[in-house]
Amino acid sequence: MRIGISGWRYRPWRGVFYPPGLVQRRELEHASRQLSTIEINGSFYSLQRPASYQRWAAQTPADFVFSVKGPRFITHMLRLRGARVPLANFFASGVLALGDKLGPVLWQLPERHAYDADQLAEFFALLPQTTQAALALAADHDSKVADRTWLGPVHDRPLRHVLEVRSTSFADNQEFVDLLRHHGIGLVVADTAGRWPSLDAVTSGVVYVRLHGDTDLYVSGYTDAALATWAERIRGWSSTADVYVSFDNDVKVHAPFDAIRLARMLGADVGTAPNVIDLAERHPRLLQLGPHPPPPSPTRR
Repeated sequence: MRIGISGWRYRPWRGVFYPPGLVQRRELEHASRQLSTIEINGSFYSLQRPASYQRWAAQTPADFVFSVKGPRFITHMLRLRGARVPLANFFASGVLALGDKLGPVLWQLPERHAYDADQLAEFFALLPQTTQAALALAADHDSKVADRTWLGPVHDRPLRHVLEVRSTSFADNQEFVDLLRHHGIGLVVADTAGRWPSLDAVTSGVVYVRLHGDTDLYVSGYTDAALATWAERIRGWSSTADVYVSFDNDVKVHAPFDAIRLARMLGADVGTAPNVIDLAERHPRLLQLGPHPPPPSPTRR
């Protein structure tokens, strides 16, 4: 079980989760010593550079694992069609430079994207199932990343993909579940405060959980009772699969503290920095209420 957060660079977290005076370039270093996994979500908005992936790998502990969110250019703009070269560009952009710290690759479909079996099957067939296959695909990149590629070598090992869906057409859809299992794609279990369907079938060797907010999307924290319910579900999944949990309720600084609380409930690894653990224990209600005003809403997620 790995419990973590979606992203790490948020202004309202400074002086709350991050110690006062901590320079921005050390925020990942700090967060990665409190949690065992972090979701790289900048890759959703634009292709990152190899130097960034290499720097992130160097700043984190040896046993740390990142998940990486696939580009919205593929999922939201192309709507999965004609995705081979954009996929090559993505894997050439430095993702594989994370080495053994590369965990699941997350693909997220928008609410307007309805179920289409043929379209999904075509996309799933393009997804590389090993790091060596991803490297071979990366070699077919186009000129968009010609001057900023990372092309190995890599330690060959399985590469796992997970899919988050938001259209109601995926709910109670056994054909969709069977398609995921056929291609070895994990289904994301998303808690969205009731905004989008909540699906929980185990379709691969990884269960990926995204907790976007208990009662208010991206904003509300999780009570002890709510976290205890999630802990029970996670224990069940962990008997047959690897489980990754990513808290995305970042607006009022709940995400890192909720992640730490859940990790402690599960007996998972959690950091011991006094500013994080002591603050969470001394002011649990303060953290649940989230006193910090929300920043301007970014394009979501």
